[in-house]
Amino acid sequence: MTSLVFETDEMRPVRAWCADGEVHVALADGRVIATPLWWYPFLSELNDNQLNDIELMYEGIWWTAVDEGISVKSMFLGVKAPGAKAPGKAA
Repeated sequence: MTSLVFETDEMRPVRAWCADGEVHVALADGRVIATPLWWYPFLSELNDNQLNDIELMYEGIWWTAVDEGISVKSMFLGVKAPGAKAPGKAA
C-alpha cells in the first residue's frame, strides 16, 4: 500500500511571485504551483512591489509588509486564509 507523503525538501520554494491574480511558487523539484490571491485577504491592500517582496522560507513564503505567510503544504491542500471570499461573493 502506498500513501501520499509530503516530502519537505522537494517542496522547498526556490522562487515566488504574484501575477495575474495568483501567488506562484516554484519548488525545488521543478514544479510550479499557484493559488488565487483572494485566498489570502491579508494581501489585498498590498501594491505590486509589496506583493512581490516575498521571503522564501524552508516550508513556505513570507511577506514582511504584513508579517504574514503561507506554507507550500497549505497551497497544495487548498487551505484558504480566514475571511477569504471569492470575487463576486464578498458581503
